[in-house]
Amino acid sequence: MKFLKAVSVVLMMFAVSNVCAQKKKTEKFEKLQIDMFPKAKEGYKQVYIQLPIAKNENDLKVEFFVGAEKLLDCNKHFLIGKVNTQDVQGWGYSYYEVESNGETGGTLMGCPDQKKTKKFVSLQPEIVRYNSKLPLVFYIPKDMEVRYRILRPDAAMKKAVSK
Repeated sequence: MKFLKAVSVVLMMFAVSNVCAQKKKTEKFEKLQIDMFPKAKEGYKQVYIQLPIAKNENDLKVEFFVGAEKLLDCNKHFLIGKVNTQDVQGWGYSYYEVESNGETGGTLMGCPDQKKTKKFVSLQPEIVRYNSKLPLVFYIPKDMEVRYRILRPDAAMKKAVSK
């Protein structure tokens, strides 16, 4: 009987600690407001990135990639087009408008097996400042997507070597 009680206590402690760990993982966000941004034009869609509130946001950056999954050979590929920064009139907020028809460019290596694999190919990535108070809003062709990653500084400052 004591053994069952001990097992029950251990299981309960494990469950409580697991719930606490889950709560710590939940991120906090500012209230999302995107009503002031224009509607997407024909053939485009509006997508956004809402960043969680973070400590020392001035130390963080966001790198975003606008692209699409395509069947590609062994060459290095990139999407042809550009990302234009626009302003929401009267608000002082920015958004990103993508110009691309989905064409790709790439290296011209000979691929001996002519095998094609599905890969994410993107426009030139861009780095912007981290700001959890404003969403990053994009207008992209309907067949594209936006991917991103958070860039964090290295904890140790390093010194350049001189000759």
